[in-house]
Amino acid sequence: MSRSLIVPMALLLVACQNGEQIIKPKQKPLIEAVYASGHVVAENEYEVFAQAEGHVVEKLAEDGDESEGGDPIYILESGQQSSRFNLAKKNYAIAQENYREGSAALREVEALVDAARTRMRFDSVNYIRYKNLLNRQATSKGEYDKMQVAYENSRAEYELQRSRYQQQKNKLFLELESARSQLAIAGNESGKYIIRSEVSGKIFRTLRETGELIRRGEAVAVVGNKDGFYLQLMVDELDIRKVSSGQEIMVTIDAFPHELFNARVQKVYPIVDRRSQSVRVDATFQDTIPPLISGLAVEANIIISKKEKALVIPRSALIGRDSLRIMKDDEVRVIRVTPGIQTLEEVEIIDGITPSTEVVIGGSLQ
Repeated sequence: MSRSLIVPMALLLVACQNGEQIIKPKQKPLIEAVYASGHVVAENEYEVFAQAEGHVVEKLAEDGDESEGGDPIYILESGQQSSRFNLAKKNYAIAQENYREGSAALREVEALVDAARTRMRFDSVNYIRYKNLLNRQATSKGEYDKMQVAYENSRAEYELQRSRYQQQKNKLFLELESARSQLAIAGNESGKYIIRSEVSGKIFRTLRETGELIRRGEAVAVVGNKDGFYLQLMVDELDIRKVSSGQEIMVTIDAFPHELFNARVQKVYPIVDRRSQSVRVDATFQDTIPPLISGLAVEANIIISKKEKALVIPRSALIGRDSLRIMKDDEVRVIRVTPGIQTLEEVEIIDGITPSTEVVIGGSLQ
């Protein structure tokens, strides 16, 4: 046996002793995907929030009920609000009574107007009588002047009292309008004690029961479209740069473990959730889906790239980012390659090797 044949055998023996393995690339379909997890969410799903505080005196809907927009879900009761509404009604009634003709609030100024009018009429009669007497030279100019001054003063007093009456009337009118406005506001606020669903759909969840306290701004129910669902996914911030609208997604739903669903990226949100260091991605189903329930857990693979016939090697064979060890001319050599699609376990090699290349995995890099 020639030396040239003995040396390769010695090399192969050393390689096996060092834990090396020689494989050949495989040609196969390969998909690069980004992992995401999330939930099934109903379209138009939203939380119903209380606009005021009170205790539940009546619960009008249960989980799973159908709801038309505007249907009441809870009726609340609040002693504070009831007192405010009742006080507004009383104030409005008082203001109405005060503004009424002949009311106690107007009677005093009306009496002053009547007294001034009577005094003015009396002084007017005396003024005219003394004027006629003066024309017949039956009285003195001084007495006439005295009656004229008395009449002018009483007329001025009458106009003053009329003005005061009108001012009082205007004041009472403004008080009436203010009371009317306060009553309307109190009435509108009392309407907030009826908590309603603003959209038509299914009530997925109610969060409070009869007798419980609901605070202002608290979520009390979840409502959404019973027939339309989408996916709300979370993608790690390190992978989000690879994700864009329109990409295909392969989805598994925990409730349907033996089925695979197709979806497509609809929207990538431009903000990172600081708690999970991930980014929200919404996706729509692309095929017929079974009846779903909002909140079902899902796992998804967002397809970044795929190739029907890729030259693939184990990812563990790659040295660094772009080097391989191969067996050539009975020697182990390190060569540069051009990687393509990569998964957790495999990597596509675009350039640098052929299907017949012997790739060395493991062992020493010497």
